[in-house]
Amino acid sequence: MEPQGMLYLFDIDGTLVDTGGAGIRALEETCITRFGDPGPPLDLAGSTDLGIVETVHAHFGMDASGENIAEFFAIYHERLGWNLAHGGFPGKVLPGVKPLLDELEARSLAVGLLTGNTAPGSAAKMLHFGLSGYFRIGAYGCDHADRNRLGPIALKRARECFGTDFSPAETIIIGDTPKDIACAKAVGARCLAVATGRFSCEELSFHGADHVVPTLESAAGWLGI
Repeated sequence: MEPQGMLYLFDIDGTLVDTGGAGIRALEETCITRFGDPGPPLDLAGSTDLGIVETVHAHFGMDASGENIAEFFAIYHERLGWNLAHGGFPGKVLPGVKPLLDELEARSLAVGLLTGNTAPGSAAKMLHFGLSGYFRIGAYGCDHADRNRLGPIALKRARECFGTDFSPAETIIIGDTPKDIACAKAVGARCLAVATGRFSCEELSFHGADHVVPTLESAAGWLGI
């Protein structure tokens, strides 16, 4: 299939960037501010921020109501922005990301985000790491707690933005966790998995990724660009 007819949806953490711990620290700081405790151990790999907030509130025996979620996110976004700018965390853009995004942009291809981060959290990370200009649409971890529900949201927003009704078969989800793979399968898209996060190439293959690369430095050939 020609790349001009494709939609490319990227995860953020472990796929595009490594914040060096700024994100998890912001969550802990938010829990301390709201509950006086850093909160339960969290498995962030592929999780949505809304799902994480629901887990945190359940841990503290509180209702994850709209108001409570809004207050939590307000503190979290402030702490995330501060940590990224001033916290001294060793964050970085991951290997191959910038050249790949540059090539997609040069070809005027449809590129977006599909991430467990909230929209403001995504914007803060992309701005900090100099990647803001590449992504015209996104489906985010504030849209739904279940990552598998984000694919249809991304396709709807892509249709509205790009004026093209991308089918799932014309969509590639790029991520670094089994949850990214499951998300792609849930909507019928293909998944390019990259082993720059917690999971090895072997583990990602086992979970059924259509293709696995060690870094995005070797992704362009399979993507056909």
